[in-house]
Amino acid sequence: MITGWTDDHEELRAVVRRFLSEKSSTEKARELAIAGAVGDQAVWRQMAEQMDLQGLVIPEEFGGAGMGAVELGVVLEEMGRALYVGPYFSTVALAVQTLTAVGDRAAQARWLPRIAAGELTATVAIADDAPSFDLTAVTATATASRDGWSVSGAKAFVIDGMTADLILVAARTDGDLGLFALAGDAAGLHREAVPTVDETRALARVELDAVPAVRVGDDATQTLARAGDLAAAALAAEQIGGAAAALDMAVDYAKMRVQFERPIGSFQAIKHRCADLKVQIESGRSAAFFAAALLDDGDPEAAIAASTAQAWCSAAYTKASKENIQFHGGIGYTWECDAHLYLRRATVSDIVLGAPRAHRARIAELVEM
Repeated sequence: MITGWTDDHEELRAVVRRFLSEKSSTEKARELAIAGAVGDQAVWRQMAEQMDLQGLVIPEEFGGAGMGAVELGVVLEEMGRALYVGPYFSTVALAVQTLTAVGDRAAQARWLPRIAAGELTATVAIADDAPSFDLTAVTATATASRDGWSVSGAKAFVIDGMTADLILVAARTDGDLGLFALAGDAAGLHREAVPTVDETRALARVELDAVPAVRVGDDATQTLARAGDLAAAALAAEQIGGAAAALDMAVDYAKMRVQFERPIGSFQAIKHRCADLKVQIESGRSAAFFAAALLDDGDPEAAIAASTAQAWCSAAYTKASKENIQFHGGIGYTWECDAHLYLRRATVSDIVLGAPRAHRARIAELVEM
């Protein structure tokens, strides 16, 4: 098992950070949020053609780089810092990792090369009424016929569900739980945007009325559980990147803001709050890394580590983004200050793959098994 970030990881981090600072900064995120856009197509193409980021965790035989969850965590941490706006998390952290977990080689050969080339965006829809990988919350149904499969039901809070070219949907058949691939423009599929406080990440409700589908793999219960763990570790990395950026903003402002003829950063109370946040964030980085490393190794403890990382990093991001606004005082609540953008992302990220309390409950169940 990898026991820490290597020089290659740090080089990857530096390259991605430089790219995002030039092409997709927080200023760009603000512009896209105001415009109601879901991403910059030019940046998306550059990520695929020049950076190979879409193919990062895609096996080499399907046009990717063949890297793992640790490397994806490095990239997503930097995207979290920059508040990247685009379908990367849904396409790579969700759809690609789900396809690789299921292991259907025909499906992989059909879609992964197009994703690696930046030609196809995708997302995953599991639970029907909640934004999570809770397999017990799947009630959508799939029916087999002479012409193939069709899926009926509804999925709420689907990340980038409005624009995804491919949607991987969990649905129940007569005897098991299956994963089904649907075209984003398929007949019988209706998509509706779901407004949230975070205008930098698009969510949608997807309604399915006998939508033609292709089954991916066989019974998907175990593989979707692994895909959920991979997604949780990826989101934890993104959250801790956002938390670190929020802390950096708070510290920078504390050095500038003067009260009683002294920078507020010189006050012991402010120093203690910053130190507490630093400890929580660094602990979260370690938790996210550890979860990713265990997942790459196929360790049986990976599920516990993934939920631990998700619960911890969610709390760290929420606390750091709130403290950042407090440090900024009145200006922190205004639209012109970037502080609220991190709080908005933290608020939605806190529930997008299940709330921290759900992950803590899962940890208790796994420990008792």
